[in-house]
Parts: sequence; C-alpha cells; structure tokens
Amino acid sequence: MDENKKIIRTGIIVVFALIVAVAAYYFFIAGKDKTKGGIEPALQSQKPAGVEPGAKDGMGLPALNLDLDKSDDSVRKLIADLSSNPTFAQWLKTKELIRKFVAAVDNIANGQSPRPQMDFFNLAGPFKVTAKDGKTLLAPAGYDRYNIVADVFDSVSPAGCARLYAGFKTLFQQAYGELGYPKEDFHQTLLRAIVEVLRTPVVEGPIVLEKKIMSFAMVDPKLEELNPAPKHLLRMGPENLQLIQAKLRELALALGFSERQLPKPAPYETDKR
Repeated sequence: MDENKKIIRTGIIVVFALIVAVAAYYFFIAGKDKTKGGIEPALQSQKPAGVEPGAKDGMGLPALNLDLDKSDDSVRKLIADLSSNPTFAQWLKTKELIRKFVAAVDNIANGQSPRPQMDFFNLAGPFKVTAKDGKTLLAPAGYDRYNIVADVFDSVSPAGCARLYAGFKTLFQQAYGELGYPKEDFHQTLLRAIVEVLRTPVVEGPIVLEKKIMSFAMVDPKLEELNPAPKHLLRMGPENLQLIQAKLRELALALGFSERQLPKPAPYETDKR
C-alpha cells in the first residue's frame, strides 16, 4: 500500500458532487479485468441521461452550451450550491474541472487511482499502522484522515447533481473524447465507475499488513489482489466507505440508473492469518 497514492473518493465527486469520484473516489475497483464485464449487456446499450444544447432535461434544466476551455467559472457558480461545506468550495478552486472529473471517472472505471486529477486534495497526518499479537494491522486511528472526504460527499445534493449532469452532458462527452474515446459513451463509463465503487468490500475486521521495501501489502490475498482504487477506499475505514457507498447509490438512482444495475453492499470477513 503505497502512501504516495492518496485518494479522494469518489474521484467521482470531483466536479459535480465532487461532483460525483469518488469520489469520486476514491477511490475504487474490485477485481481485475472486470471493467467491461460487470454490467449486463442489456444495460450497456442504455441511452445516456442528458439533453442536447437548447433542449431541456426531465426536470426543466436547460442543457448548457459552454466552451469547454472556458467553462471553469460557470461550472463553479452552478456547482457551488450543491453543498454548504466550506471544504467543497475550496476543492472547486482547482482548474480544468470538467476535464479532471471526466479523467478521474475514467481512471476509477478502469481500476486506477484518480490521484493525478486530485491536485486539490491532501490528507492530514501520516499513514498509520498498529501492532497486535505480533501482527501489523491497518490502524483504525488512520481512518479519521478521510472523515472530511466522507463529510463533503455526504453534504452534496443527489437531486442537484442529477440536474447539473444533464446540463454538462455535452461537455463531459467532449472531454471524454479528448481522452481517446471519440465514439464511446461517457454515461456508461460513469456507470462502470459507480459500480466499481459500490463493489469495494466493506471490511469490518482488522486488515493485517506485511512490510515491503517501500510500502505495505495486505496479507489477505483477496484484498491484496484488488486494484489501486479499492485499496485506497479500504484505508478510509468501514464507516466512511459505507457512508460514501450509500450516498453514491442515491446519486446513481437520481441520475436515472436502476437498482438492478447497482451492486448490493459487500461485507467482507478478512483472512486472519
């Protein structure tokens, strides 16, 4: 577990519920080579939520015809009302909000940490471990470093995010095309990212670690085999992770996804070796 790879949850909430990451999210994927196979084929063909410039979404919000290169000020003004948490306002001071959000979602959907897009986010305090019965454990005291992430995410309005998502849909798709996906649907990538965050196992018991040269590894092989994103999420602790997953589920439903598209909570018993 490399401490240099710090997370923000829902990567996926960077721009519009941070905005949604993990985010979103922090950070966030369970298992390898599952980014294409975790969604039913019938769901992958679902039409994306949102409308074209000049039209209106189902809640009457006009789609926004903004210049992606000059969108930051407009985005900040529209997003500011999503949360009254002052930390949220600080995070929105970063530049290239739409592009960073889209890139963070793409990273999460593909099992990677969204850290490169999280230049506004720094953790307070060092990574913490503790010793018990001759074993090195992930220290619960270290979970508190992520409280601010969970608090901000919990403060965001899912309904407000859904309304803004419709308005920014064209910009999201444009930014996604710049990443090398000119014909792929960003809406489906967002769904994959949400699904992967929700798949992250909620570990209630102790997480046993072993020291490597420059970092720590988890002794439980199923946890160690997780991709970078969910490993970061595990550092947040079960309470923060459950809060984020519950809020993200609300947000997904507000965006028009159905319950059958979303994984159920995944409690996990650790291998206590």
